[in-house]
Amino acid sequence: AADGKKMSKKLKNYTDPIDLMDKYSADAFRFLMLSSPLTNGENFALADKDVADVSRKLSMIWNMYDFFTLYADVDEWEWNGTLADPAATLHNPLDLWIVARLHQLTADVEERIEAYDIQGALRPILPFVEDASNWYVRRSRRRFWKSEDDADKQDAYRTLHYVLAQLALVMAPFTPFLAEELYQKLTGRESVHLENWPQAGH
Repeated sequence: AADGKKMSKKLKNYTDPIDLMDKYSADAFRFLMLSSPLTNGENFALADKDVADVSRKLSMIWNMYDFFTLYADVDEWEWNGTLADPAATLHNPLDLWIVARLHQLTADVEERIEAYDIQGALRPILPFVEDASNWYVRRSRRRFWKSEDDADKQDAYRTLHYVLAQLALVMAPFTPFLAEELYQKLTGRESVHLENWPQAGH
């Protein structure tokens, strides 16, 4: 438990995991457990604030999605139906940077999973989410407003859609409910869990 003692119903020194999932989401609880030393058979002190912290960071994904749909709906932007890597046709350094970061994330997660290192696989995910939200979206915000450069705005839409959809694929094994809802909303396809694992750079 958070107090360093063994979890005990008698001592009531922990919050029921079901209550934690009801409050913060099953995905947040699952992500924390998978990224903890438990996956290596080591001890782990479960603290409510850690579940809350993961939940807060995962919510940044929905903030990005809400930002994307807000402006996409206003501009009546329509996805062309392909999830092909857009890097070859992008020009803005922000777009190229976040796509490159996404490719690196995909490769890193795959490498660690192939090595049965679950902790290592999850380690780069939340830093990527923070980069995408705090650096890419925040610094691209003006590009989604009324712009004199419509081509740049279209690139911004294509890039953010691609990043969010690919992120759903990468996160599907770890946050299955979030990934499913996000992917279905972005693509209209049946299920993220029926898709192949994404290849970095494709």
